[in-house]
Amino acid sequence: MAPATPVFAGQARSHKMLLKRLTTYYFSTGFTVYRRIHKAPPLACNGPITKRINPMPRALPRLPRALLAALSLSLLLGVAQAGTTPLFSAEGYRTTLYRSPTPHQVEGAQVIDTATLQSLLGQHPKPVLVDVYRRQWLQGRFIEDEPHANLPGSHWLANVGDGELSPAWQDYFVRHLQKATAGRLEQPLVFYCRSDCWLSWNAVKRAASLGYKTLYWYRDGLDAWEAANLPLQPAQPEPFP
Repeated sequence: MAPATPVFAGQARSHKMLLKRLTTYYFSTGFTVYRRIHKAPPLACNGPITKRINPMPRALPRLPRALLAALSLSLLLGVAQAGTTPLFSAEGYRTTLYRSPTPHQVEGAQVIDTATLQSLLGQHPKPVLVDVYRRQWLQGRFIEDEPHANLPGSHWLANVGDGELSPAWQDYFVRHLQKATAGRLEQPLVFYCRSDCWLSWNAVKRAASLGYKTLYWYRDGLDAWEAANLPLQPAQPEPFP
């Protein structure tokens, strides 16, 4: 059957015929047509008026099957690669996703909370506080992208909590620990970063491997200290190298 001819208000002989032809034309082509409204709304002039009907939305074009297959394969390969990336090095240090939930224990150290740390700070010998928050090192200097504050009296050894350290950063860690402890392996050391931070976990393990015997991991770190409304001090990393 040939498509219906466009019909506009005033051209049909009867109301039923007009509706029938409008319906056939509208749904077969999608062009804008007009329908007659016999009952005028308030404030409108007497007599029939016309109202525009927007065309039906057209379907979006389909992507070629070859392109869809390529996109799906790329996504699957990306997920597979992410799933095979190891979280720990052969030596047992966390090497990626440093800001994620941490365990409740660490080998070679005691896990402490804020109350225990405050108690330790009142004892003798007083523990050495070691902040291992990261700071970008670029072109021979630390880049201060934002201010950092830590617990009063802390030594900020930036970047020593990374899973893998170059010889220069390993030496930085060893040298500053020796200086802070005066070479005494029994000197209590408290390592911290922020909550859900593997950097301090790594640093504790690294200190234990160097032979330090009295180690504490302040697991929730700076976030827990701030939550207790305890004082902070503006901080700068210890000089490198």
